[in-house]
Amino acid sequence: MSLLSLPVATLGTPRIGPRRELKVALESYWAGKIAEQQLLEDAAGLRAANWARQRSLGITVIPSNDFSLYDQVLDTSVMVGAIPEVYETNAGSISLKTYFAMARGSQCDGQDGSCGHPSRGYGAPAQEMTKWFDTNYHYMVPEFHPGQTFRLSSRKPIEEYEEAKALGFQTRPVLIGPVTFLKLGKSADRAFQPLSLLDDLIPVYIELLKELAKRGANWVQFDEPWLVLDLDESSRNSLVHAYGRLAKEGPAIKIMVASYFGGLCDNLDAALRLPVAGLHVDLVRAPELLSQIIASGRSDLVMSLGVIDGRNVWRSNLSALRQRLDPAIAKLGKDRVQIAPSCSLLHVPVDVELETGLASDVKSWLAFSVQKMRELATLARALAGDQNVAKALAESECAAAVRRTSPKIRDANVVVRLSAINQAMRRRASPFASRAEIQRKRFGLPAFPTTTIGSFPQTSEVRNTRAAHARGAMSDEQYDKFLKEETARAVRWQEDIGLDVLVHGEFERNDMVQYFGEQLSGFAFTKNGWVQSYGSRCVRPPILFGDVSRPKPITVDWWRYAQSLTKRPMKAMLTGPVTILNWSFVREDIPRSEVCRQIALAIRDEVGDLENAGASMIQIDEAALREGLPLRRAQWTVYLEWAGDCFRICSSGVAEQTQIHTHMCYSEFNDIIHAIAAMDADVISIETSRSKMELLDAFRNYNYPNQIGPGVYDIHSPRVPETGEMKELMALALKRLQRSQLWVNPDCGLKTRKWEEVRPALVNMVAAARELRAASAPIGH
Repeated sequence: MSLLSLPVATLGTPRIGPRRELKVALESYWAGKIAEQQLLEDAAGLRAANWARQRSLGITVIPSNDFSLYDQVLDTSVMVGAIPEVYETNAGSISLKTYFAMARGSQCDGQDGSCGHPSRGYGAPAQEMTKWFDTNYHYMVPEFHPGQTFRLSSRKPIEEYEEAKALGFQTRPVLIGPVTFLKLGKSADRAFQPLSLLDDLIPVYIELLKELAKRGANWVQFDEPWLVLDLDESSRNSLVHAYGRLAKEGPAIKIMVASYFGGLCDNLDAALRLPVAGLHVDLVRAPELLSQIIASGRSDLVMSLGVIDGRNVWRSNLSALRQRLDPAIAKLGKDRVQIAPSCSLLHVPVDVELETGLASDVKSWLAFSVQKMRELATLARALAGDQNVAKALAESECAAAVRRTSPKIRDANVVVRLSAINQAMRRRASPFASRAEIQRKRFGLPAFPTTTIGSFPQTSEVRNTRAAHARGAMSDEQYDKFLKEETARAVRWQEDIGLDVLVHGEFERNDMVQYFGEQLSGFAFTKNGWVQSYGSRCVRPPILFGDVSRPKPITVDWWRYAQSLTKRPMKAMLTGPVTILNWSFVREDIPRSEVCRQIALAIRDEVGDLENAGASMIQIDEAALREGLPLRRAQWTVYLEWAGDCFRICSSGVAEQTQIHTHMCYSEFNDIIHAIAAMDADVISIETSRSKMELLDAFRNYNYPNQIGPGVYDIHSPRVPETGEMKELMALALKRLQRSQLWVNPDCGLKTRKWEEVRPALVNMVAAARELRAASAPIGH
């Protein structure tokens, strides 16, 4: 690389490997196929390759401790000894068994005392899991309590810094900042504020910094994304206090505080008052920050400028970026600037060059992690005055122009249809109370009706058969026969165990978003564009590059076949427009609200065709509704209005006797319950098992009238919950809601689980519902 360059940093990079090597290693370890030592060696190989890749691409500020076997927030909980009692061991260090029990739960086998708290016979449930800010990445929620003590119980950041150094890489260790870590957590005591533990937590960070400094670390990155949220003065003062203590009591090591996912707004002054050496800002989400910092920043503060989008896959126009940044860097001074992505590259796939099936023009518009690092290095050289990058800048500018004018981007028919949306398309013909009575008579379901969320296990046989069909090793007829046999088995089994409302299992679907996107216009798909969602769970988000429409029906034939196998209600399963939007890499040339309405019209067409085919229950999943909620409250109303509008557009064209279901994941509903109610779904199912039904408080306080299925089975854990455990959860639900409102179902779809887990869990769930009916039935019934 040319000597003419500004420092180039990444805040973190994908952990999973170009071919999902981490997923393979983790699942082999959990299955008992490899030993712990092999898992640790595989992980070390991935880290070494990652450091080498970054250096080869021109990254000069390389992170360490951005790798995790499961989740970086869980790593921090373990690092500071915040281990809930249910997992606690007497060992000085935390074992991998304990670590994964916190992430995935543990089944009680009665052979030792490590399965869970002595008062529970069900084993240790996994810690609560929720979304990392407004991304599709999940983190394990820390648990705190009054009198909490902290200690340096894991030396992972030190060990990985030394590991990199031994390989010849001087790295900048990444830590979750103390304020963000505490604010991410929760307590069983609702009156307790975890931030009150700050002064007890700081000494652990000081000890860690001293150990890193002793080993040669000169910079450490503290991630404080909480800076971009609405903070009160107390929280701002806590940030200043925390870093004041670190500066006063810690070693002479430079700290880079990293904010991302938004602007600093009214937190800017507090951020600039932090006694740290550097500040990272997200100039993709908040371009206005650049001029604000030039006007207000300290003259000795190193600025890390997040100018390449770490959340999306579009190639940057480097010439335009250079023109924008040149005057700013002249004012700041080149010795005070680092060039970086807006946030960690964890949220994008590894390398677009692995994609051989993409159309060449679409591929030329894309940049994954490897390409983004190359863009950063090129931009840094251009900003430093290196003339040898002129060709690369011109190519970047040309790609942006080609994409902007491509005929693939806009469809005049879609534009016309959007303009024809009217108020009648946005509301059901009658209110819920009258619909509910009509539906009650139509279906005749018992109290506490049982169902599942949609998918059943995608076994290795299912995946291998799909792959064989995709590569031409199996004919369409053979593949169709296989899928019908799988569907028929699933339907018969649901009838046998006594589920009240059935699903077909979705064996034909690769992913709840990808399956629909593949049959809609405007989408492109990758073969290796994997992104970590949580642990070993990876997804391939569709790339939404153009206007969306539905050329033909998508699910009608499979629903019709499944319903022909049973007399019980068969739910038709669709993914909603907001979730398709939020779980895709979305074009940024038109408003997201417009893209979402395009998808809503396509799903409305599918809903109409399903109803015409005889579907009486149609589930439109909006798992990611809250995920798209802006981080600043001032922007919530606009988002919730168009998101709810899109759901109603796709769901409101049905007759009153047709029951509309929806499903939502990890949603803290208190602040948005009015928007949930306005969606007017007949039945909503939500994930509540890990939170012990706390999420239902919002529905109780709001007097939510519609029906609700609170999850009683945590499908993100391999644990098989007992009947009594599920009854306990439903008892908590009955304290919050009316008996007539409640359904019984798992937290989410069962695609990622194994049949040997699902079968006993659902049998227990049906048994729990039957016992609830018996316990609440009138005398003489």
